[in-house]
Amino acid sequence: MITPSKQILTSFDIGELRLKNRLAVAPMTRISATEYGDATATMARYYERFAKGGFGLVISEGIYTDRKFSQGYAFQPGITDGQQALAWRAITDRVHGHQGAIFAQLMHAGALTQANRFSGKSAGPSAVRPKGEQMQHFHGEGHYAVPQAMTDEDIADAIDGFAQAARLAVSTAGFDGIEIHGANGYLLDQFLTDYTNQRTDRWNGSVHKRIALTLEVITAVKAVAGNVPVGVRISQSKVNDYTHKWAEGEAEAEAIFGSLADAGIDFMHVTEYEAWKPAFNTSESSLIRLARRYASKVPLVANGGLHTPRHAERALTDGADIIALGKAALANPDYPARLAADHLINEFDAAILGPIANVKDNELAIG
Repeated sequence: MITPSKQILTSFDIGELRLKNRLAVAPMTRISATEYGDATATMARYYERFAKGGFGLVISEGIYTDRKFSQGYAFQPGITDGQQALAWRAITDRVHGHQGAIFAQLMHAGALTQANRFSGKSAGPSAVRPKGEQMQHFHGEGHYAVPQAMTDEDIADAIDGFAQAARLAVSTAGFDGIEIHGANGYLLDQFLTDYTNQRTDRWNGSVHKRIALTLEVITAVKAVAGNVPVGVRISQSKVNDYTHKWAEGEAEAEAIFGSLADAGIDFMHVTEYEAWKPAFNTSESSLIRLARRYASKVPLVANGGLHTPRHAERALTDGADIIALGKAALANPDYPARLAADHLINEFDAAILGPIANVKDNELAIG
């Protein structure tokens, strides 16, 4: 009998892609590209360590998708043209050299833009200033700007940006799959969230209308992605609002997860700050369990404080197929190898991400 902690070392299939184990590196913003958004040699070494350390899947940091409003951070990588795509090819080749798979996370920052070399303005569903302060470790300072409300043309351009970025990610950069970033307060989540979406057109109203943009992006991406897996990352909490909960509770979770499943996604990536805890005060069910209940046949990636065996086992019991690690992967780029050998797991040192969260030479020496 395989114990739950060892189950994550067994292989798993997402569509036609076989992963050598069920451990993934979660997407983490590291702002280590050039000022023009090209991936760098430092990034290649950073990603290669995780594949060399045994992770079956690596999910990239959020990659901006167009040359209008999608960029969120200075030194964030993009995939808007052939040059940027080829820069990523050096990274995917290194991951493949260690029998790992790598997905591109495609991201539109929307109203949470802190820096954008293509535009002096941010854009979102409505002219609502985001909560909180810009993140200093991503070169941010002060309040977020009030975004301009996106026009129908802006929305169409954003959808097309996701699709064209996905095409380049697969055909030129060599990624094995696409993760659409629909979580953590960025553009697609802004349309989904009640207080950031105050539109009076077809993009607002019931939860089914508020998630419609995500569904249209899925359709557009799947049309160009060929046979590679296409999935979505989804969350309640946001980088600027950690305590947010879906207003309608489990009923809203049912609508969201059911809609994503019906859209034909190949996987769903559910993330919470502490993913094993109840999603709502009215139930003991975690968001992982609710995702499994309402999207029963969709492969499920779970993320959020799951680096301890107890919490990982809880997530697997709740229905997760793959465990995605963030901080634990930074501290242990060889986490799968350590788990297989029953070696001690290093504690995460927050100094890695300070004062700026770029990849540093001493970090590359870990593992």
